[in-house]
Amino acid sequence: MADRRLAIAAWESLFRAQHEVFEEISSDFVGTDLSQAEYDVLLTVTRAPDMTSRLRDVTANMLISQPSVSRLVDRMVGRGLVTKCSDPDDGRGSLVTATDVGAHAFRAIGAAHGRRIAERMSCLDDDELHQLLVLTEKLRGTTYSAAL
Repeated sequence: MADRRLAIAAWESLFRAQHEVFEEISSDFVGTDLSQAEYDVLLTVTRAPDMTSRLRDVTANMLISQPSVSRLVDRMVGRGLVTKCSDPDDGRGSLVTATDVGAHAFRAIGAAHGRRIAERMSCLDDDELHQLLVLTEKLRGTTYSAAL
């Protein structure tokens, strides 16, 4: 069993670091065509084959509730950023597909946002970044599967 005080101190430091970095990079979305939540939806959708993802997969990658994701996606449909249709393989589910407009808006913000994240994380070297990735995935109970 880990030292309780050390575990709490590490958790608090991780939480505060995440919060501070998130606040800093959230300014990337001020004055753009996408909110950060819309960007997060498009991040999942545009990375999927044919820029189409199940709504439940979008929800799994978001930090908001399923009803909130559904409402967000419906607003994005209204703005022409994505389309939504029934999932032929799951009658209760939906498929979300990025439109050309949504994909373009995502790419326009994504490049600058990616540079900003890399810049903010540059205080860590590649070995430290890899170690951070391994440790955070271990905390989440997952394994990073994408090629580095």
